[in-house]
Amino acid sequence: MRIGLLSFLFSDRDLAGLLPYLKSRGVTAIELYIGPLAGKNPHCDAEALLSDKEALRNYKKLLEDHGMIISALNAGGNPIHPDPDTARVHHESLLNAFKLAETLEIDRVLAFSGCPGGAPGDKTPNWVCCPWPDEYSAILRYQWDDVLSPYWSKIAETAKSHGVDKIGLEMHPGFCVYNTETLLKLRERAGKVIGANLDPSHLFWQGIKADAAVEALGDAIFHVHMKDLRLNKRVVERTGVIDTKHYGDLKNRAWVFATVGYGRDAIEWKRFINALYTVGYDYVLSIEHEDSYANREEGFEKAVAFLESIVIKNPPDAMWWA
Repeated sequence: MRIGLLSFLFSDRDLAGLLPYLKSRGVTAIELYIGPLAGKNPHCDAEALLSDKEALRNYKKLLEDHGMIISALNAGGNPIHPDPDTARVHHESLLNAFKLAETLEIDRVLAFSGCPGGAPGDKTPNWVCCPWPDEYSAILRYQWDDVLSPYWSKIAETAKSHGVDKIGLEMHPGFCVYNTETLLKLRERAGKVIGANLDPSHLFWQGIKADAAVEALGDAIFHVHMKDLRLNKRVVERTGVIDTKHYGDLKNRAWVFATVGYGRDAIEWKRFINALYTVGYDYVLSIEHEDSYANREEGFEKAVAFLESIVIKNPPDAMWWA
């Protein structure tokens, strides 16, 4: 497996300056965010690269000169947002990702499933997490049958027309696809182009174990984020895990994101890596750093060091002892 990075962590550095640093730390894959949620994307201007062949050639050469592959293009947003203007911007970003992936000969694009309103005419997303009162079950039927499934079924066909046969959806609460069950439900409806960008941190606070998620998803895993999570046990015991307090409220939140290895121990992460190998995933482990306790450089470098210590990069060619 390769160790990679979601490059937005270092959005204040240009790509030419960032790549030598990543290479010096043993990173050989870069995940490029080109979505609409973070303003200007300094490491990959999709529209500029699509319109300028020379710029595209230079871009590819820069990556090749540093021994770097693009693990995926990440266009995470909410393309089924109930506000049509917002939905259009996020949808167009996704289409640009497919076009650029085709040009760069990349077979996978990452996204969120999105979340629509609760009924036609709503202005804001409505994430439902319980079936009662009965209006909530009615909302879920509308969202899945009338919006989510038709949209992603069509998008899957669009992706294939650009040579993208893997759309990795990050299972993120707040969106319709937020756990293994909802991911597999959409995959059944929209086809096997739909799979997972598996970020265990979003599953941990829901009580999902990382290796169990891998077993459930199997070959539907298209990409993996390496991000950990700290549970504040005393807060959880008092108030549970559903928490809308600001991520900076470290004392009072039920959980916060963590540098990989600083929420769960090495044994649990080794089980996760072994589970990935078992289901046939041997691609990129892309570090996403959102730790409130560690700055960017230290958090990133500790994550790399931790992964270097647990990832087996050269499995045996044969079971020589059997």
